[in-house]
Amino acid sequence: MTAPTFGFPVDTHPAPRPTHVTLKGRYCALRPLHPARDTDGLYALSHGPEAAWQWAYLFSGPYAQKADFDAHVRTIAAGTNDPVYWAITDLNDRAIGWLSLMRIDTTHRVIEVGSILYTPALQRTPAATEAQFLLMTYVFETLGYRRYEWKCNDLNEPSKKAALRFGFSFEGLFRQHMIAKGANRDTAWFSMLDCEWPQRRLAFTRWLAPENFDAAGQQKVSLAVMNQLTAEEGGLTLRRATLRDVPAITALKEAAYLPNETLTGAVSFPRMVDYAEAMATQEIWVAEEDGDIAACAVIEMGEEPVIVSLAVHPRHHGKRYGDAILRFSERRLRDLGAPFVTLYTNFKLVQRIDWYARRGFVRTTVKEMEDRKVQYMRKDYA
Repeated sequence: MTAPTFGFPVDTHPAPRPTHVTLKGRYCALRPLHPARDTDGLYALSHGPEAAWQWAYLFSGPYAQKADFDAHVRTIAAGTNDPVYWAITDLNDRAIGWLSLMRIDTTHRVIEVGSILYTPALQRTPAATEAQFLLMTYVFETLGYRRYEWKCNDLNEPSKKAALRFGFSFEGLFRQHMIAKGANRDTAWFSMLDCEWPQRRLAFTRWLAPENFDAAGQQKVSLAVMNQLTAEEGGLTLRRATLRDVPAITALKEAAYLPNETLTGAVSFPRMVDYAEAMATQEIWVAEEDGDIAACAVIEMGEEPVIVSLAVHPRHHGKRYGDAILRFSERRLRDLGAPFVTLYTNFKLVQRIDWYARRGFVRTTVKEMEDRKVQYMRKDYA
């Protein structure tokens, strides 16, 4: 009889419970609800012409009587255990919505964001996105939870769309999960994991950056694009890498780049990278085959959009995966708003340089370094 198998080892320390801290961003802040200060404004904002839709999929509301709304706000503001609510405020400290952390499982470090109220003053603004980002950052980086959940009525199409835009992964449908306001509720289940957070964080910080908005305040690149999780190219299915992929990525880079070093006489740059750290600033995409990582692309949007490195495991040479991940990297950077793309490689890798040249890259400069010369190349999008 074979021994039972288990998952990867996990730190078993429980997570702390969330507390009513204030979280400040560029466009909004999260702070405790103050009934005396917030109730009148929130009632006016949440009980206008769109009230029926705003409250449709919440477990309470709308409130015909303001006194009932006042009592509800006092109740949720007083909660300090589960759920824990925050007011979402604008830059003038006016409450324009709320959200909560709920179903808090400190033992398994699982927590859910829910009971979200976005009034018209908050909807479709940068603050609406930043509020989610502030809470995610608190959950993963301050409290150390492993799993962050988003659940909604399966009929709530805007909520399901928002979950995907924010970078959650759809996990399935819990049929006849609840009774809500006297009606059946099938619940759509989404999650985000701590190992996925670095790449999600990168998307949020890019999207929220002032340079992502034009003079009229319109986004240049959508968060849905920045949070894209999968792609297809040349027979390859690519996905965003996670922290759990780091050992396999490192091994792939060793296998792909070590043979070059007999020619270059220097350690290849991709073998010098800490890929856990790189996930904070660079998009890392991987393609799997037969349970192993077959190819990897590392790209970075900056002043000069760059393909940092491409790698195909030697076992998969001859399948044109190199062409596929190069085309994908070019397309991805273009989708992110790049007008051109750059790359670099060791000056001695003449065949590699010629390979890029045949695919439209032009030699630009050669940089002299202490232990090598580096050839830089560029391709402008038509």
